[in-house]
Amino acid sequence: MFSQFTSDSSFRKPAPGLEVLEIHPSKARAIRETPIVMVHGAFVGAWCWQPHFMRYFADQGFSCVAPSLRGHGNSEIAGPLDYAGIREYVADLSSVIADLSGPPPVLIGHSMGALVVQRYLEAHAASAAVLMAPVPRHGLMASTWRLAVSDPMLFAQFGLMQAWGRPAVDKALARRAVFSQRLPESELEQYTQAVERESQRALWEMNVHAAGRPWLADSQVPMRVVAAAEDALFTPQETKDVAHLWDASWVEIAKTGHAMMLEPYWQSAADDVIRWLWSCGIR
Repeated sequence: MFSQFTSDSSFRKPAPGLEVLEIHPSKARAIRETPIVMVHGAFVGAWCWQPHFMRYFADQGFSCVAPSLRGHGNSEIAGPLDYAGIREYVADLSSVIADLSGPPPVLIGHSMGALVVQRYLEAHAASAAVLMAPVPRHGLMASTWRLAVSDPMLFAQFGLMQAWGRPAVDKALARRAVFSQRLPESELEQYTQAVERESQRALWEMNVHAAGRPWLADSQVPMRVVAAAEDALFTPQETKDVAHLWDASWVEIAKTGHAMMLEPYWQSAADDVIRWLWSCGIR
């Protein structure tokens, strides 16, 4: 479905059967030493970074790697998906990064992927970390209740999608949940066709165990928290709370919904991250 975005990228499946998408800078560009690893959120796979982010960051000289966590995208899984939790996703991320060369990577995690990044930092080094629309410190319960009260149809859609997967996805409701009204209909159709179930265990852990634990991590890792101004799931204050917990810088990107890497104004988010990386001296 997304092959048009990967003509100059590579694909590999390291043990234990993880799909890993890669794109590297052309030889005509200045090559940065530090790789970037992008970690997707719930209900999607590594494909979400392909349309825009991977190529754009490669154009800035970075080698980009995006794994599909076990049971997502084309990644394999031993046993039911619902047995996989955040700890298992961290193990997947660790196995991919262990194969990389160069300095510790820059980690970019979106939503659930931002929580995976926070847990990874508890035991591993990174050159920098970017949390895009991270799961709030108090978990998903507040967002769940907000949806149940303000948009019961959207709340019901999440339940149907979790129960039945892709066939239950309603495009109009998906737009209200994670996209802005600016996203073209053709792209909405394409992206919703790639949505999949999420692990019930992972969702539960994001409800009860979502707060970062910076006291377990290397405090020297620079961190940026990026919020979407039109995020229907997480409020600006909730993302600010994550930034405050980690003593991280925070920015809100205008005219974007939750899935900001796929939105028409995706470049605003990408440019902010690139400028911030330069300010941190990441080369």
